[in-house]
Amino acid sequence: MDTKLKGDIAEQETVLQGLKRGWGVLKPVGDRLPYDLVFDVEGVLVKIQVKSAWLDESSLNYVVDNRRTKTNRRDMIREAYQSSDFDFAVIYIAGKNIFYVFPVGVFIEYGSEIHLVEEEKRQRKPRSAEYRDAWNLILQWATRRETHVGSPIKFGEACSEVIPSQASLGLKLVKKV
Repeated sequence: MDTKLKGDIAEQETVLQGLKRGWGVLKPVGDRLPYDLVFDVEGVLVKIQVKSAWLDESSLNYVVDNRRTKTNRRDMIREAYQSSDFDFAVIYIAGKNIFYVFPVGVFIEYGSEIHLVEEEKRQRKPRSAEYRDAWNLILQWATRRETHVGSPIKFGEACSEVIPSQASLGLKLVKKV
């Protein structure tokens, strides 16, 4: 099975996971964008990059390249993803039907590869373990409520003159020196 087919299977499995959660799924036309899917989670659009992991026989770890690969007829160019490229990376391990869900910031922090340990051979779990089947991270991110916290200001402090509506309230402009 070639890598393109493995990637297509990983995408379809990810689509199925989104649908099972009641999320809308959008598929961009073409493959020029830095993301593969978009989930509509309670009205919030979440860009998803899907990767398929392969088994490294020597270490028995599953591995995924966390760089973008562009190809044309002669060259294969790899470059790092940027934090604005997508919101989450979903890594699929075929045969085990296991998913890892990484926020983009965590995904791009790794060097060029991410090693996923599925064998009970370590005393301490690797950092990646907390992202195993972490679909809740997408839901939490999509349903977050932004709150802006700032220091309170008095009317007129933010501008250099008294606003007419403030003049009738008897407010004076206070300039800080």
